[in-house]
Amino acid sequence: MYRYRTYSEPKRILVTGGAGFIGSHLSERLLKDGHEVLCLDNYFTGTKKNISHLLTHPHFELITHDVTQSILLEVDWIFNLACPASPIHYQYNPVKTIKVNVLGALNMLGLAKRVRARVMQASTSEVYGDPEIHPQKEEYWGNVNPIGKRSCYDEGKRVAETLFFDYLRQNNVDIKVVRIFNTYGPRMRPDDGRVVSNFIIQALHNKPITIYGDGTQTRSFCYIDDMIEGMIHMMDYETGKSVRERNYTKPYLSGFPGPINLGNPKETSILAIAEEVVKISGSKSKIIFEELPEDDPKRRCPDITKARHYLDWQPHISLDKGLKKTIEYFLKNVGVKT
Repeated sequence: MYRYRTYSEPKRILVTGGAGFIGSHLSERLLKDGHEVLCLDNYFTGTKKNISHLLTHPHFELITHDVTQSILLEVDWIFNLACPASPIHYQYNPVKTIKVNVLGALNMLGLAKRVRARVMQASTSEVYGDPEIHPQKEEYWGNVNPIGKRSCYDEGKRVAETLFFDYLRQNNVDIKVVRIFNTYGPRMRPDDGRVVSNFIIQALHNKPITIYGDGTQTRSFCYIDDMIEGMIHMMDYETGKSVRERNYTKPYLSGFPGPINLGNPKETSILAIAEEVVKISGSKSKIIFEELPEDDPKRRCPDITKARHYLDWQPHISLDKGLKKTIEYFLKNVGVKT
């Protein structure tokens, strides 16, 4: 379905958080496109298992490093993905989460400024908080609790976006900002506490599937291959003008650094996801309901009008097909049996 791109001059690309769920898939894809990939990770949530099949690739380099510390490298592109993304992990050490978001952004922006690299910030739909408009457009400023348990992640990502646009305006750094909505697929951690992985693990063990709230809250689920394609489309996007020539007073009409929503615009209830997982896996699990966590958004769905217009991108992989692939991965790699 996806075409591998060819470049007259392959790029040297840094992927922070490259051993994580999204980062490992991105690293793999960039290698297939012919690039040289520097994968940087400290393994807080990433794992070498995710990139073990890449270690012998002649254009792949693994760097053990924490993005809260500066690093000097020569690169053409930077994908800044480093940050725990599930509530269980980012709430484990909230101060560290804020540091990863803020100091990590500062360090990658500083590196991009020094070597004149293009840098992408992997932001999140969490910047919209518990949204008061639906679906969420990029112009919406969000409804975020600044002092809640999720704030270390939500506000950390919002500050990172601020830094990216300040570096653009003040230092003419070539930035891209993508707001990633719920993404799932192979290499998700079984203990990350996210909806799809939780439901699959519970279903494959025939244990009760736990839904927080009444299950009517909605999400939009994008399969990992679609997400990677969207990120690459955004990083590839050109205007034909140099960074200094672009008019960033109207970012959507010129250089288009973003922010841009990447996700599946098809809205699905949490209860429907649970029922689909049970059906596909052939599980005997029953569905149970528990209290909704603090600040958990009731609805989450992207407006991807800009992604369609600027990037000619939209998801193609259906939920049932994506869930089948994900369940197959867990059966093969996580050691669970029906």
